[in-house]
Amino acid sequence: MDYITIDVGNDEGRLLNIGELHNVLEQVPDNRDGKGMRYTIGILLIVFILAKLCGENTPYGMAEWAKMRAAELQNLFGYHRMVQPSNKTLQRLTDTTLEDRALQKTIRHYLHQKYGGQQSILVTIDGKTLRGTIPKGKTRGVHLLAAYLPEEGLVLLQIEVQHKENEIVAAPVLLQELDLKGRVVSGDAMFTQRDISVAVLAQGGDYLWFVKDNQKTVREDVERFFQEVEHAPGWYVEPLTQVVAEETCKQSGRIETRRLTAIPDEHNYLNWPGVNTVFKLERHVCRPAKGDEWSEVVFGISSLSFTTTIARQLLTWTRQHWAIENRLHYRRDVTLGEDATRMKETHQAQVVATINNFIVALANYLGFSNLASARRVFQARFDALIFSAT
Repeated sequence: MDYITIDVGNDEGRLLNIGELHNVLEQVPDNRDGKGMRYTIGILLIVFILAKLCGENTPYGMAEWAKMRAAELQNLFGYHRMVQPSNKTLQRLTDTTLEDRALQKTIRHYLHQKYGGQQSILVTIDGKTLRGTIPKGKTRGVHLLAAYLPEEGLVLLQIEVQHKENEIVAAPVLLQELDLKGRVVSGDAMFTQRDISVAVLAQGGDYLWFVKDNQKTVREDVERFFQEVEHAPGWYVEPLTQVVAEETCKQSGRIETRRLTAIPDEHNYLNWPGVNTVFKLERHVCRPAKGDEWSEVVFGISSLSFTTTIARQLLTWTRQHWAIENRLHYRRDVTLGEDATRMKETHQAQVVATINNFIVALANYLGFSNLASARRVFQARFDALIFSAT
């Protein structure tokens, strides 16, 4: 049987075709020489992914999960032997068996063919260190830089930041491999660099950067746009054109008000490549139950043309920007246990991160807002399917 119906609380339901996913994974290039292979690349990958979806985070847990369902998995996929790969086999799968780039491409193509999308405008870039790869006594492990579509929960591409480099050096390499025409690239203050801005513009995209003390002169110049003009007696200075957008949201016992003011840089005062708009974002957060509150102000620049709707759009995108931290990195660390998983090899860490990205994206496409809940539902639905068929 190929289908599992995932109930996400609506009238339509969602279908995940396990057989179709297995067939797609069989197309991933296999680096093994063929001697003594008990399982195809597709079988190993589908077991790894299904076990992850059902709540297992380590090769030991995945192997035990498969062993308890070996006959049922054999029946489900029509395999010639019981499907119960060992933990060592699953470790080798991520160590040497396949190429990360090929896996990323296959997964991205599958999600596009099956669920569409991948056309949203905002692309967020951010890096993450896999703490499980940091050797004892060292401070640095494998560090990956990702381009993420926050509206869809999908990683477009993920690359390694080399040990003697940083995210600033790796960002142009990552962006060069993406189609940025008609898209907006956002990044935190680290990426507020002239070279990266030029790279985005050269590929037909726009940028949205936050400005902090790493570009102190630029920040001070941006702040001047929002300072009140001092009028000398008998003189009048026309105020700068500006548009404002504001929103208030209540969630998890806190009330957050966000107000964004945008002003055009009509005379290229900043002398920054392609800049058209500067903005100030004011946030005020209070938690009535705890009786505390705090505020912050951040500034930014963008190559987007100044319009009457620019403040509303920037307000939306500056909020969506942080989804790469809250909806991707947090889920990989906390729900999927990525940082707690010890990994010695760089390649292994890259493949595990790619599979975790896929788990997060698949849950999003299936309509789940809570990944932990999605895994519990999937575990119940999957076991109901395979054990009822026997």
